[in-house]
Amino acid sequence: MSVFHEIRFPFPVSVGATGGPQRRTEIVPLLSGREQRNTAWADSRRRYDAGPGIRSLSDIHTLLAFFEARRGPLHGFRFRDPFDNRSTAPDQGPAPTDQDLAEGDGSTTAFQLVKHYESGGESWTRTITKPVDGSVRVAVDGVETDGFSADWTTGLVTLDAPPASGVSVTAGFAFDVPVRFEQDRLDLALDQPGAASAHSIPLIELKP
Repeated sequence: MSVFHEIRFPFPVSVGATGGPQRRTEIVPLLSGREQRNTAWADSRRRYDAGPGIRSLSDIHTLLAFFEARRGPLHGFRFRDPFDNRSTAPDQGPAPTDQDLAEGDGSTTAFQLVKHYESGGESWTRTITKPVDGSVRVAVDGVETDGFSADWTTGLVTLDAPPASGVSVTAGFAFDVPVRFEQDRLDLALDQPGAASAHSIPLIELKP
């Protein structure tokens, strides 16, 4: 039976990883030369290749242990996206007012972490389920508070007291991506004594 392992893919091995978000868009060409486009997915799904991070036999040793302990693709795990891993720009630390979570209604105390992507008047909201433990900062009505708890396995923030109706709840955080190995095998190569490589280590995001 598959379960999710709350452990991060080894960072030294992930340095050099490639990948990013994927969408599924159905494009139908028309006889007029125009086309119709529809999206089959409401949300994007991220894919990565950790193969470029393998450079030594030590890396292979670490990877083999991690792969076997996860039983290959059976169990999910955390992956630090090298390009998108926090509530703000990659060169800044999370601030408590980075992302709008919701407005209070006088009774609700639990709020899901999200990240908004906005450009040219359009936006998409991503649910964040794997915040980094200890990284979450929260503000109520623009004022940072420590009266909350954050579940680092679900991304749910619970305030000690419900915010008043119309009061904004915001948060800043670092986060990982829940993924699994996409294949049941590893393709490894010994390039020369002490040096090794992996042709490809595909990882695919697990959707909540």
